[in-house]
Amino acid sequence: MHHHRLRRWPNLWFSVKPLKHVAQKMHPGDQTLTPEDPLPQPRPGGASADLTTLLSDELILRILSAVPDAHRLPTSLVCKRWLRLVGRLCHSLTIPDWSFLDRRRLRLRYPCLTDLDLVPASFASPSSPAASGSVLLTRGPVSVAVDTRADSPVGECHFLEPYVIDRGLEIIAHDCPGLRKLSLVPTASEAGLMAIAGGCDTLQELELHHCSDLALRPISGFKNLQILRLVGSVAGLRGPGVTDFGLTILAHGCKRLVKLELSGCEGGYDGVSAIGRCCMMLEELTISDHRMDSGWIAALSFCGNLKTLRLESCRRIDVDPGPLNHLGTCPTIETLQMRRCQLRDKRSLQALYMVCEAVRDVVFENCWGMDNDKFSLLSICRRVKFLSLEGCSLLTTEGFESVVLSWRDLQGLVVVSCNNIKDGEVSPALSSLFSVLKELKWRPDTRSVLAVTLAGTGIRKKGRRFFKRRLLQGRRRLKEVEEGIMEESSREAIDDY
Repeated sequence: MHHHRLRRWPNLWFSVKPLKHVAQKMHPGDQTLTPEDPLPQPRPGGASADLTTLLSDELILRILSAVPDAHRLPTSLVCKRWLRLVGRLCHSLTIPDWSFLDRRRLRLRYPCLTDLDLVPASFASPSSPAASGSVLLTRGPVSVAVDTRADSPVGECHFLEPYVIDRGLEIIAHDCPGLRKLSLVPTASEAGLMAIAGGCDTLQELELHHCSDLALRPISGFKNLQILRLVGSVAGLRGPGVTDFGLTILAHGCKRLVKLELSGCEGGYDGVSAIGRCCMMLEELTISDHRMDSGWIAALSFCGNLKTLRLESCRRIDVDPGPLNHLGTCPTIETLQMRRCQLRDKRSLQALYMVCEAVRDVVFENCWGMDNDKFSLLSICRRVKFLSLEGCSLLTTEGFESVVLSWRDLQGLVVVSCNNIKDGEVSPALSSLFSVLKELKWRPDTRSVLAVTLAGTGIRKKGRRFFKRRLLQGRRRLKEVEEGIMEESSREAIDDY
């Protein structure tokens, strides 16, 4: 499994951090709320009077807004009035329990919500009907079926029944019309998403986890959608996935997309080319852990307004990009970022550089297989102004210098944790280039940085003998203290006698 993906439903399996802004934790129990509670009257009696009743709601809101989020929850338990005011300050919410929606308290507690995450609440509990009849591996809100007789014992995650999710989405569409961002697990039916599309006119960002082709049919109802994240199948956990059919539905339904992220999606040339032809405003495309067919790189040339291309956690780039002389280019591309990718195929990497020939900023972070031969292909991009390398341990000083010196417009350079790039091997030409750069961060060899940091501390010189001597000194002092305590106790016993 990949542990590097952020903000997706599989990360809940490995995360150990507590959820923030959880509605269940902020639930007031049996207190009954009304949209406008009357201000409580001050009680006579001096010290027992509630002096906060003399303050207006606007003034208390200004005071509570200065309280950190971690300490804002206890303040909501002071009284009903403070509970209502703290709810007005909450704009982002993660719901871990779907039953909170059935109680219809979301609108009363949080009338100003703009960001809502329903993914943790969409998982079925081990005792629910959706998860019955199978062995489950459970951690937190995630329950995964385990079949010991299958080749892959870990199966699919169990989610709530479709009618339960659709009913909850209809409640959200009615109670939260001002939502701008929503994260959920869609169902095969169209009722839930169509209700959201009709009730939340201002929705601009949508995250669909465990997505399939059929779940994308009502996507055309979101008229103002600009940012979309699709999470299909995940490595190690089976899922429905998104194919060329789903990408084509997406392309014809969301023509005003500006940012698109495809995680664990299938498809290929047809799906990517359809997105490029229909989504004319698309500026940022992120592809992570993809399972696309061969030839999808050639379809990037149809994205005429693409400015940022980001590849994350990809085990392969493209199996067969096709004839290199038939590849087009992205004329408006500015940034190419590759994080935690496995650069196995030199030909697919060359095809990617040819499509992104006009790129200005190039970022490589913890990419496996980036050696001198693969890095030399980057000379195809002649307009690079900024280069960032981090964790490329196979790249040497010679291979790095041959490419960097060929760029005449280079203005920024970041090299971190590239252990085969040595300070002592830097040529005078590369040193003169460093003097004219506008931005420079040079920490290639972590060992040299560690040596400079530990200079004068004595560590790394005395080694085992140093720590052994310290340990013996500590034991000797402890023994002396124990002997002193024994002598003092014996003296007190003699005096008492």
